[in-house]
Amino acid sequence: MSGIDRLVHAGNVVIDLVMEIPALPRPGGDVLATSSQVTPGGGYNVMLASVRQGLTVAYAGAHGSGPFGDLARARLTEAGIAVLQEATPDADTGFDVAFVDGGGERTFATSVGAEAGLTYEQLSGVRLRGGDAIYLSGYGLAYPANRVALTRWLPTLPGDATVIVDPGPLVADIPADVLRPVLDRADWWSCNHDEATAMTGHADPDRAAAELARRTGRSGVVLRMGPRGCVLAVRDAPAVHVPAFEVTAVDSNGAGDAHVGVFVAALGDGLPPERAARRANAAAAIAVTRRGPATAPDREEVDRFLAGR
Repeated sequence: MSGIDRLVHAGNVVIDLVMEIPALPRPGGDVLATSSQVTPGGGYNVMLASVRQGLTVAYAGAHGSGPFGDLARARLTEAGIAVLQEATPDADTGFDVAFVDGGGERTFATSVGAEAGLTYEQLSGVRLRGGDAIYLSGYGLAYPANRVALTRWLPTLPGDATVIVDPGPLVADIPADVLRPVLDRADWWSCNHDEATAMTGHADPDRAAAELARRTGRSGVVLRMGPRGCVLAVRDAPAVHVPAFEVTAVDSNGAGDAHVGVFVAALGDGLPPERAARRANAAAAIAVTRRGPATAPDREEVDRFLAGR
């Protein structure tokens, strides 16, 4: 495994319709949003987090030809993220409705679009180079078309390419025969506590992280625990708890994306994993103090935050 010079994101960019609400309504009820916004989300948040740290980033996923696709491409381009695929004709990019309640917790409902129709032919046309890190999302592995394309593409990746996988909340919907080769090839597996428990049956985060590290093929696991920080585990070594930073959270939407995006960028800067995880914790801590899904800080903000700790 070589160093990381570029992140190639093979996941999914969707459009977030974000509504801040006091609380989720009861079944059949209604609630008035206190604010709302329409913004790219999903894989966009991870890529933005990395590019704000100075890492070169490219999007290799599918995107649509309608108004949501236009918005996604415009924002990717504005951020300096290269778009590697042509727009899918006759299909728009999908969207989700993200409800953020008064405690900062978020709940999603998603309608898929062109991003769920990625093909092997599209992926095989991506020109990879030395120093690339490839990001895979559990959403892509859960979508039938993307699953076929990604599992066919994965064995063709260069042996020294770094593969980062975030299984996401749909991990239980990914067939075991699909998940196994992805685990085998993953260099870094980044997930939250609930996802790790679903995969391993262990509620204890140290045990869950150690079990996942045993299953992954190469480097290790980052198990995110929100305000409790994260657990870093590599095979044949004790799990390490990397503490969080105390902040007042107003919106947890996108915090996990900020964490993994900054972790990858920090590895690209040559930081050892534990320091990269600490930097990722700092980025997530800053992100939850801001409203909206794409709130990852830039490099200077993380530097200042850490300098004061």
